[in-house]
Amino acid sequence: MIELPVISQEETRKRKPDWLRVKLPVGPEYAKVRKLVDNYKLHTICESGNCPNMGECWGAGTATFMILGNVCTRSCTFCAVATGRPTEYDVEEPKRVAEAIKLMGVKHAVITSVNRDELKDRGAEIWYQTVVETKKVSPETTIETLIPDTKGNWDALYRMIEGKQEVVSHNMETVGRLYRMVRPQAKYERSLEQIKRIREAGMRTKTGIMLGLGETKEEVFKAMDDLAANGLMILTLGQYLQPTKMHLEVAEFIHPDTFEMYKEEGLKRGLKYVESGPLVRSSYHAERHVNVPLD
Repeated sequence: MIELPVISQEETRKRKPDWLRVKLPVGPEYAKVRKLVDNYKLHTICESGNCPNMGECWGAGTATFMILGNVCTRSCTFCAVATGRPTEYDVEEPKRVAEAIKLMGVKHAVITSVNRDELKDRGAEIWYQTVVETKKVSPETTIETLIPDTKGNWDALYRMIEGKQEVVSHNMETVGRLYRMVRPQAKYERSLEQIKRIREAGMRTKTGIMLGLGETKEEVFKAMDDLAANGLMILTLGQYLQPTKMHLEVAEFIHPDTFEMYKEEGLKRGLKYVESGPLVRSSYHAERHVNVPLD
């Protein structure tokens, strides 16, 4: 099996290709979203995750909201979200998020959260209430929830999806071999099981994988096969970008042609929709995924 070369941090910066350049966030729609996020004291993964598409998405009047605070109990080595002991738990948050979504006038909202492993229900009740409140005040809005690993607490999982959101996503993030390095507190097989249970509950299933961490093409193909066998419908593939010096370095920048090849391979393996490109993130163009047929 061919191993990808590891590029040093200095080399990575020098070699960052042109196709990874993004525009700075500007414009009146961006300013409008910025004001709403601040006024309603909301967290967004757009900011906490240093998303390269924030300017494009906010400029279109959309955002991915992050509930249950902005401190995570996990210490994933790729993620820019702060790790620690969360103190924030606001029962009024679902109403604030729902009202902000209504004021923004979004047709499709994405909601995600930090991991709250210290909570018995993993934050499931806040998840449920956020979906219910959003559908109550903005019934025309479709919803995708990007939920965390429940560590096998299936009662918590089912409560998270009981609000009948249109899409339920849980990110695998990487291939099986790299889990211990990338997601040290998660398990590859457990995340597959979570996706399987979501599909068995009758929901649209979605996941995201980052490329450029040292995975081989064969390992990506195997992950696709595993996901298809466990009921995955929608897959996003994007380039991993190192958020800070404290995080994992980029092993390789994947060429756009390779992303296109992966898209074709995913569809051949039975996945219904594949979004694949260097700047693709799990919530990028998420409005397209709600139309994937459930049957």
